[in-house]
Amino acid sequence: MKYFEDMVIGTRTRASRTYKVTREEVIEFATKYDPQPFHLDDEAAKNTFFGRLSASGWHTGAMVMRLMVDTWKDTEPTAGLGSPGIDELRWVKPVYPGDELLVDMELIDKRRSKSRPDMGLTKTKQTVTNQHGEVVMTMVSNGLMRVRDPSAPLD
Repeated sequence: MKYFEDMVIGTRTRASRTYKVTREEVIEFATKYDPQPFHLDDEAAKNTFFGRLSASGWHTGAMVMRLMVDTWKDTEPTAGLGSPGIDELRWVKPVYPGDELLVDMELIDKRRSKSRPDMGLTKTKQTVTNQHGEVVMTMVSNGLMRVRDPSAPLD
């Protein structure tokens, strides 16, 4: 189990697998959560910036979350406690059915909580690319991690 103390700023991790985007999933997600024409209909999408059916940015974020969680399960489970939010999210290029997404993660900051000595806060930059190596999304997210020894002095 990887705890807050084990996290080293600058560590880079590549997702343990990729995610293949399907047309059916794009339409299903959009129908339920982001029913804009360019996420639902091929003909409507042709006349937009996207040029063809594209995944919702929120759907892309959900696929990225799946890749991150799978990576933690595939490599070394973490003592994660959830997330207080995202500082930055950019949809750089459209994601299309047939794309294969890959996530690279870099721990860019961490600090121990002063009010909750049993947890620490982490900041991670995620860079999402497609099968052509093109960046399609970037995100800076915050995580909460359990501290192995809450009685250890704060740094």
